[in-house]
Amino acid sequence: MVALLLIGTCCSTGCGSTPPVVARSLPSAVVSHRPEALDPALLDAAIGGRDGEAYRVGPGDSILVAVYGHPELSIAPYSGTVFDSQNGRLAGLLVDNDGAIQFPLIGSVNVANKTMEELRLFLQSELATYVKEPKVTVQVIFSGSIRYYLLGQFNQPGLKYSDRPLRLLEALSLGGSILLERGSLRMAYVARGSRRLPIDFRRLILEGDLTQNIKLRTGDIVLVPDKTSEQAFVFGAAATGQSRGGAVPFVNGRLTLLQALAQMGFGYRDNAQGRLSSTRVIRSVGDHGELFIVDAAKILSGEAGPFELAPGDVVFVPPTALTTWNEGLQQLLPTLQTISGLLTPFVQIKYLSQ
Repeated sequence: MVALLLIGTCCSTGCGSTPPVVARSLPSAVVSHRPEALDPALLDAAIGGRDGEAYRVGPGDSILVAVYGHPELSIAPYSGTVFDSQNGRLAGLLVDNDGAIQFPLIGSVNVANKTMEELRLFLQSELATYVKEPKVTVQVIFSGSIRYYLLGQFNQPGLKYSDRPLRLLEALSLGGSILLERGSLRMAYVARGSRRLPIDFRRLILEGDLTQNIKLRTGDIVLVPDKTSEQAFVFGAAATGQSRGGAVPFVNGRLTLLQALAQMGFGYRDNAQGRLSSTRVIRSVGDHGELFIVDAAKILSGEAGPFELAPGDVVFVPPTALTTWNEGLQQLLPTLQTISGLLTPFVQIKYLSQ
């Protein structure tokens, strides 16, 4: 009985056992941090699409044109009074793929990208050669030119048509639901022409922030990429003096600064020259960004905790430890120009559109 009590006492007090390991909380490696935001003028120029913006005619639209006092110019084949029973609407004047319509007296005229008022004045000017003081009225009776491209992680991706201009949330609904378990909302974007728009899909979809619910334009591309495509970009001068860098993928949704630097060949030799202690990180989503200076040397030596990267981060290891943010950006800009199509909209607009 005494032996059993002794054994029990030793077990309960840790007799003869190794003391438990207490995890040491490491300090942050962030030396400085400052928030950034897009200039409202740049943001407005990039997004546009204000409420009340006039509709512009495009290929696929049907329009009704009438000339007051001249019924010969408003006969059925031209005025759109013929009813299209197949589509259940007035036939109208169809705007062809070249953006033109065929109109009496003046023949083929290009009407694409004109507002109703611009088109009315244009037709009056063209008809003035044949008709004294023509008074023209114009109306869109079918909007067939509005189309959006929903690509990536949708239940129903593809080309989507609409009979009216839509906002982003309405357009997203045309693709069914977004596959949130596979899609990367942080890397999702709207492309308009060659430019990506600074929209925060996480705030829009997960937080219901309707300031991100922008008005789309026909031809806009909405892409929700797969999470496996998430990556950060690492650049700088290695210890050899040669410039190096590129994209580093996330693994299972995670990537630390040290892992990214190691994959690009930065290590102890850069630490000895003081480069890693002044590592810069540009992070952005939507129209807001953050600029970090991170002492990666302390992480490497175990004196600071890891720094988690976010998809789209741009990491820059400066050539010297004394490089200021502005100097670093000037050295980084030529590299950013070469991969501008892969960068977040914030970086594109803030640093590459100046």
